[in-house]
Amino acid sequence: MEQWKKVWMMMMVMMVSMNGGVSGYKNYTVGEDLGWFDKLEKSSVNYQKWASSHTFSLGDFLLFNTDNNHTVVQTYNSTIYSLCDDSTSLDNDTVTWSSPDPSATNVHPVFVAVPLLKVGPTYFFSSDYDGEQCENGQRFSINVTHGQGLPPSLRTPSPGAPGPVGQQSGDDTVPDTLVPANFDHPKDISDDDSDDDDDGKKKKSNATIIQTSRWGFSRILILLGLLYTCW
Repeated sequence: MEQWKKVWMMMMVMMVSMNGGVSGYKNYTVGEDLGWFDKLEKSSVNYQKWASSHTFSLGDFLLFNTDNNHTVVQTYNSTIYSLCDDSTSLDNDTVTWSSPDPSATNVHPVFVAVPLLKVGPTYFFSSDYDGEQCENGQRFSINVTHGQGLPPSLRTPSPGAPGPVGQQSGDDTVPDTLVPANFDHPKDISDDDSDDDDDGKKKKSNATIIQTSRWGFSRILILLGLLYTCW
């Protein structure tokens, strides 16, 4: 099972890395080289200062590099954020992307990719140790703008599409919830459809090939997701 977890995590990293440079959508590594930790572990972290230096839009991703002793909680509820406590959260206002693993005997790295899916204030914090990490600097808030809107791969799945898979107790990997199985963020769509010369036709043909290959890769991801769930 651990091998499948590692494969799934690596696929997520590859997809984010391969597509992060497309104009219009961006991937932001939270805390840069410092990662996602509290001040008791890394005294120089200042996530609010880091967040204030960026502009976030729909379709962007926040990448968290942390370990299994820290959590990644996303909420739209300012009260939960200010209290550093998600015990009273609702399903529609808070998502726990990574939970601590109390059964783990060793500390190990955890990578979490969080898509920004809603315009407006969004809050992030670590709820571990009864909010102590949050109270010691492991928190920040951002304002998400509309930008160019969500890419098709991050929009609400149509009826009949595979539903979200909840995170299992003690499982500190990123849950397969809000990121659709056909995740191919972000996708570059050309606005130049008026070129009718030979060169233009070649460009369109190449774009079709690239699009087809991405769809094939998405199918691989769907298969891996199903195998991971069944495993």
